[in-house]
Amino acid sequence: MTTRVPQERRRRRPTRSGVLLSEDLIVQTALRLIGEHGPEALSVRRLGAALGCDPTALYRYFHGTDDLVLAIADRIIGDAMAGFAPGDDWVASLREMALRVRAGYLAHPRAAAMAAHRVTRRRNEIRAVETGIGLLLTAGFPPADAARLYLAFIDTVLSHAAAEAAFQALPPQQREADRRSWRDVYQGLDPATYPSLTAVRPELPAMADSSFEQAVDLLLEALAARARALGPM
Repeated sequence: MTTRVPQERRRRRPTRSGVLLSEDLIVQTALRLIGEHGPEALSVRRLGAALGCDPTALYRYFHGTDDLVLAIADRIIGDAMAGFAPGDDWVASLREMALRVRAGYLAHPRAAAMAAHRVTRRRNEIRAVETGIGLLLTAGFPPADAARLYLAFIDTVLSHAAAEAAFQALPPQQREADRRSWRDVYQGLDPATYPSLTAVRPELPAMADSSFEQAVDLLLEALAARARALGPM
């Protein structure tokens, strides 16, 4: 069931400061507040203060903060997918989708934690799902496989992107301490106790890097191999 506020309740109205209130402006302001102060900043009271309007005016556009969270999640998807046009190569197109999702989450790392696990049931998400499943159908997968494989693909993408965004949302000193651990802590482990880590010791500093693209490429290679096994379309 949709939670969207009926159109007649979402008329554009000016705030006390003369700003024309709209769903788009509320989402934009919410993203800014979350980016500056974290998810705890998402309250009707703080939004009203930031917009210069009575907090109750927000209920003309959203049923509550959870409804607004879904709109925020959908905005991130929409911004990430803006201008995307799938090409003839379905693997390359899915890879570009993945990179766009990651970029969208990294652009709003604090909001990403609120968005990654939600189903927005809004236009941008629906278009993205339509595009992704369409690419897998183009690859020759039967409908049931296309739906399930898209789920595996997008869950992998969202999970990795959300984890990377969560890391970016940490204070700088915590991020740096985590990165240094691969050089300072793991480099000094006892070889007798940790023979496997000792064997790859020169490679361990790279563990501080993102594995996003490698994970996506591994999944896409598996999908391509499965598509080839289906035979000619």
